[in-house]
Amino acid sequence: MPRDQLSVAEVLSRDNGVLAGEPFFREVFRQVDPGVEIQFLKDEGELLFPDDLVAYLQGPAQSILSGERTALNLLCHISGVATLTAKFVEAIKGVGSSARLLDTRKTTPLWRKAEKYAVSVGGGENHRYGLYDMFLIKENHLASCGGIKSALEKVEKQNPLHLPVEIEVKNLQELEVALDYRPDRIMLDNFNLPAIKEALKIREKRGKDIPFEVSGGIGLDNIGDYARTGVEFVSVGRLTHSARAFDFSLLIYQPEG
Repeated sequence: MPRDQLSVAEVLSRDNGVLAGEPFFREVFRQVDPGVEIQFLKDEGELLFPDDLVAYLQGPAQSILSGERTALNLLCHISGVATLTAKFVEAIKGVGSSARLLDTRKTTPLWRKAEKYAVSVGGGENHRYGLYDMFLIKENHLASCGGIKSALEKVEKQNPLHLPVEIEVKNLQELEVALDYRPDRIMLDNFNLPAIKEALKIREKRGKDIPFEVSGGIGLDNIGDYARTGVEFVSVGRLTHSARAFDFSLLIYQPEG
């Protein structure tokens, strides 16, 4: 095939869901050949249906073929994460809850920026990007520091940037200790529904307004039950580590004339 042969390509949706990933798709072809022209006909976050025409490409056939698979892989995965996120958001809204859906750091190596971007497009929120933008004190930190009291006191002394502080608790006894301090958020990790409701009663009785985040074992089948308890945040790792890829195809044809 001649290197400079001009071709046109269509990107078609073969699935139902949310479009996400246009900036990443464009970046692939920018690096392969900036001369490839791309026109998206659908907006980020727009709902797609099978056989929807999503985008046109025009440029040298070799350039389009060189970038095709990488660009589509990104678009498929990012749209898959956005689609799953949108389903979780809808499930929360469906029970009349104002709880906010969060992702986690359970992301594919080297894909965190793309996957967290996808969560945002799907209507969720990003928890934190790394260890540098928030203190999240988990069970291994507590074991290393000697408990909640010691861990929170150490963070208070070693937080010159005043980063947000969240602490994970495993039971109601640990919750009582955490409520004696002033973290920005408390994570109720793997609490069942009765325990969450009891935790909310304890918070109210103590006169505290520290937001609660629930996490662990939450899926589409039960997120509504967790959200309607009255917690402020629900975090779900499977948004990024278990999303099914969206199905797109790219078809090349030669322009007439």
